[in-house]
Amino acid sequence: MKPIGILFFIMIISLGIAFSWDSFPLIKDTIHLILNPTAGKILDFNLNWGMVAIAGILSLFLTLIQKYTVDNETLRKLKQEQKLLSEEMKKFRDNPERLLELQKKQFEFIPKTMDITLRPLIYTAIPIILFFRWFSDYFTALEGEKIFGFFSWFWAYLVFSIIFSMIFRKLFKLP
Repeated sequence: MKPIGILFFIMIISLGIAFSWDSFPLIKDTIHLILNPTAGKILDFNLNWGMVAIAGILSLFLTLIQKYTVDNETLRKLKQEQKLLSEEMKKFRDNPERLLELQKKQFEFIPKTMDITLRPLIYTAIPIILFFRWFSDYFTALEGEKIFGFFSWFWAYLVFSIIFSMIFRKLFKLP
């Protein structure tokens, strides 16, 4: 099965888990059994810094998965070729035939890039969906508690994970 087919299958399973969270207590109870004494304790200790720590840990996990499941050299080469092609396209803005030809070449990169960059999702989609569903349950029980006084859990996680992802991508020299 091609990576896109596997990814599609994993995404269907992830959606099934997300939508059946409350319908199948086995899934929900198992995840709560695992995450309440770990991530839950971190958040119970200090909600604000606990969220920062969890976002950092998850970002590190996702970055390491990306580092070891993606052919980063091939991805770097593809990005470099795309950059050169973009620069060449800027030169031919006044020549529609040549520009169309270059755009066709650029479209050839899309499937190659997708195959490479989507591979980590095969390993991380289900755990992230489970974590997000647990976050939702955890913060629903806190009834509107905000991270640092104004972030909802989702926005706090998103902002901190973007920051940590940029840091870890630089540290691990990922494209």
